[in-house]
Amino acid sequence: MRLVFAGTPETALPSLRTLIDSPRHEVVAVVTRPDAQSGRGRKVHPSPVAELAEEAGIEVLRPEKAGAPEFLDRLAELKPDCCPVVAYGALLPQATLAVPRLGWINLHFSILPAWRGAAPVQHAILHGDEITGASTFQIVKELDAGPVYGVVTEQIRADDTSGSLLDRLAVSGAGLLAATLDGVEDGTLQARRQPRDGVSVAPKINVVDAQVDWTAPAMRVDRLVRACTPGPGAWSTFRGQRVKLGPVRPAPSAEPLPAGAIAAGKDTVLVGTATHPVELGEVQPQGKRVMAAGAWARGARVGGDDRFE
Repeated sequence: MRLVFAGTPETALPSLRTLIDSPRHEVVAVVTRPDAQSGRGRKVHPSPVAELAEEAGIEVLRPEKAGAPEFLDRLAELKPDCCPVVAYGALLPQATLAVPRLGWINLHFSILPAWRGAAPVQHAILHGDEITGASTFQIVKELDAGPVYGVVTEQIRADDTSGSLLDRLAVSGAGLLAATLDGVEDGTLQARRQPRDGVSVAPKINVVDAQVDWTAPAMRVDRLVRACTPGPGAWSTFRGQRVKLGPVRPAPSAEPLPAGAIAAGKDTVLVGTATHPVELGEVQPQGKRVMAAGAWARGARVGGDDRFE
């Protein structure tokens, strides 16, 4: 099939590589978000998908809006049979959805209808799910509500961050997307309507949401920090300044501490919660580099009255 692939971040790269290498399909163009500022120098860079496409000699389309007339005209000229989508990052209007004869097929990182929305992996970890996965579905006007072609599952490990879990799902999901497109082309795969029960929504987690509440149980603190790693980054305040926190480890055998209180040993730093303490891993003080919690505590000369707020 002739494909126009839509995606933006690194998460989409395993799928794009798989489809470029597929003997059954031809990626004639990619659609991605416009170049954006990134890095310390805030220089403008192309998206990871754009970079890979350009390396492969594939046309790159960067519409400001996916319904722009000039974009629709070029998409129609390309005559795609289908448009696979992985983390594109923008809504597709009905006029755009109508262009390919087999529609737009999205790879979404949850077992639909669970966790529809922008942050399915983060919410799966945050809410303590034991199993998650990826789904391919036909895009319709309603958010992530289209009929499903296929699903793969993935166990959520006790130490998974949203980054590590998404990395695994991006790879297994790439195989699912390729198999879905093969089945659609062959006419052997039919999408099934999502059940009405079990719908949950996964809105974007922002910086405000990522502040640690030390009066919550240790399990909740652990899940929040892992869900927000690497982005947007869990944080708390220490001596009035923000400190980013890497994954923590629950320490049920440690001596209890008041919520937010810090106990710094030679190599370990414990913080109290509503239940048992958690042990800090890496921290990043405001304006400084990431460092081990023990090194941070020694440098900051953390004392018995210090606490996270």
